[in-house]
Amino acid sequence: MSDHRLTVAVIGAGMYGTAAAEWLRRGGHDVILIDRAGPAGGTSFGNAGIISTSSVVPVPMPGLLSKVPKMLLSADGPLFLRWSYLPVLLPWLRPYLRNRRPEKVAQIAAALADLLTDAVEQHLSLARGTPAEAFLTTGDFVYLYPDRAAFEADHLAWELRHHHGTRGALMEGAELAAYDPNLGPHYRLAYAAHNHAWLTDPAGYVTALADWFVGQGGRFLKAEVHDLRPLGSGIGDGVQIDAGTEVIHADRAVIAGGAWSARLAESLGHRTMLESERGYHIAFQGGSPVPPAPYSLADLKFVVTPMAGAVRAAGLVEFGGLEAGPSAAPHALLDRMIRRLYPDFTFTDRTYWQGHRPTTADSLPHIGPAPSAPQILFGFGGQHVGMASGAKAGRLLADLIAGARPNIDMAPFHPGRFDRR
Repeated sequence: MSDHRLTVAVIGAGMYGTAAAEWLRRGGHDVILIDRAGPAGGTSFGNAGIISTSSVVPVPMPGLLSKVPKMLLSADGPLFLRWSYLPVLLPWLRPYLRNRRPEKVAQIAAALADLLTDAVEQHLSLARGTPAEAFLTTGDFVYLYPDRAAFEADHLAWELRHHHGTRGALMEGAELAAYDPNLGPHYRLAYAAHNHAWLTDPAGYVTALADWFVGQGGRFLKAEVHDLRPLGSGIGDGVQIDAGTEVIHADRAVIAGGAWSARLAESLGHRTMLESERGYHIAFQGGSPVPPAPYSLADLKFVVTPMAGAVRAAGLVEFGGLEAGPSAAPHALLDRMIRRLYPDFTFTDRTYWQGHRPTTADSLPHIGPAPSAPQILFGFGGQHVGMASGAKAGRLLADLIAGARPNIDMAPFHPGRFDRR
């Protein structure tokens, strides 16, 4: 384990980067957190806010291909594609879809479980004693289904969740009506998964952590990183960072820029196989009724979360790259389908958001040192579970920099796993 103080630059102030910076600061290192927009400026701002210990199921599952046409063509489908982007997407999409094979799904779920099983405890440990703690609420995460047949059709996902420790309780009929009397008639079965948490303001949470980091001696620099250069091929050779008006020299660097990480990471000679799964949310200010816990609408693939002063509907998947602006159809679907949950839903105002989930071809993040430059670590690719996995991913990055050996298998997250051989 490292016994001397290091200078570490963390590039990206989302959940992964902010957690890594704070764990490193607590470890006694000099840390500078760099982001072009500020803390929580990307996907850490716009998400469902769920610290989901049960989200070990990757999107590519057996049977997915047969469902894609309906998902794309139905007005109520949760999948969207900008067709002009398809030629760019195909080199990523082919291996992504190949990972729906049962043996690959089992491997991916096991790796995700290593990041998520103790996610609530990891976030509590990170936030405890800081202003960020006030944004965390613990409780159930409730999966809603139209009926028992729909729930039973989802048995492969529940087998994975139960295998990796998810426990909970089914609710139907009078019991479900008593739990939430405002539910519309469409949803007649629920599974309340225990040991979860959610954030009443995801951006507020990450910003509070970043502010605490600065208040306790860390440094934040608002700048865009143009270049990241290792000063040799050894772990002790250091790194130079061109951040526009400032050139920074550090002993170690962490790339934690979410969906924008590929440019810097691939400049080191590694393939990231990173794509944007464009996500959407609507925050309904003054929304009513307020759900008693976060709901996953299983048939629509989005989540409805009670937040501070608002009800947020978030999720869906669109493929269209980093440059295109928001599409109208995903927001229209969220707007329309909130009333499938609550037919009498009302609100005073609403705000719309679209952002970019960083997703690799195997649905697993890159966490660890770059083989070509071990003084530079990758920390990105959290896909749908970036917020949930971020506290632990940040701790793992800090442990690796300190020379500690993580107590989980890090091979599935190896930054060189997609390199051509």
